[in-house]
Formats: sequence, C-alpha cells, structure tokens
Amino acid sequence: MPDELLNEREFELINIIGAEINCTQRDLSQHMELSLGMTNMLIRRLISKGYIRIRQLNKKKVKYILTAKGFSEKMRKSVKYTLKTIQSIGLIKEGIKEVLLPLYEQGERHFYVLGESDLALLISMVFEQQKIKDVQVHYIHEMPSESLEGTLLICKEGYKNGKYSGKCINLIDRLAKESSLDNTRV
Repeated sequence: MPDELLNEREFELINIIGAEINCTQRDLSQHMELSLGMTNMLIRRLISKGYIRIRQLNKKKVKYILTAKGFSEKMRKSVKYTLKTIQSIGLIKEGIKEVLLPLYEQGERHFYVLGESDLALLISMVFEQQKIKDVQVHYIHEMPSESLEGTLLICKEGYKNGKYSGKCINLIDRLAKESSLDNTRV
C-alpha cells in the first residue's frame, strides 16, 4: 500500500482530529480502542505523511491539527464512502423489489412491516418508485401472535417467524442470502 493512502485506523484518527475535539493521546487511544503505543505510532505516521501537525500548547500539552492535505483526504474518502453507501442502498432497494413485486403480481396488497429500521422505509420507497398505489403498508412493533391478512415482512434483527403461522418473509435474511449468492457468482 503506498504511503499516501490511509488505512481505516488512520482515517478514523483523522476524522476525530478533524472534528476539532481536543483530545490527549490517551483520550484518542481509548476512543479508538487502541493501545497508547499504537495510537502514538498512528499519530507519528500521519505527521510524517503530512496529514496532521502538532501545535505545542505548553510543556506537557499538544494539540493535533489537520493539515490542508489531511482535510482534503478526509473529504475525498468521505465522498467515496457516501457514493459507495448510495450504491449499496440502490442494491438493497433492487433486492426488496425482487421480493415484493412477485407478491404484488400474485395479488398481495397488505404488507405488515415488523421494525422501524431504514430497511422498513425502503419498502414504501420501492412501492412509490414503482408507482404502485393500491397497497397498504402497516408498521408494527411486535411479532403478532396470530396470523395477519397479508404478508409479514420482518425488518428487525433477531426476529424469526418461529410460531407465526401466516405468510412471512424475513427480509433481512433474504437480502443477506441473495447478497452472499451474488458475491459467490463474481
């Protein structure tokens, strides 16, 4: 890996320093869950790469400051991460669409979403983007004890359909399974 590229830990340290949190090395090491020695090594590496500099406040205290190069790298990586996240959301929406549209085509119009996660919000978004208006999406907080008239979509980790007797899809498991299949095909 070339010296100019930041690894994950270096980037995390740059983000903390860039947030202008006045931290000692001990604070940084605790925040990052690293040893003091490892934190010191990362700081020295970032200084030698030109991403941060030190300003001496007094005999014992220093302040870590992001340089222009450090700020630029922080922005570049943040934009790259954001674009990757947006792409991932698109793939998740596509996976949701592959689950929901066949159900809709089979006549399903009532969907019960267990969980208030971002995944649950994507379900409504998929219906809107497909211009499907004749469905009802109900959000519930607990696993129902009896069968619902419609399809239950589990969008909350740690839940299995277990004793639920109605039509049920664990969307998290389904999307994760499809994602792992896609990765093995590559």
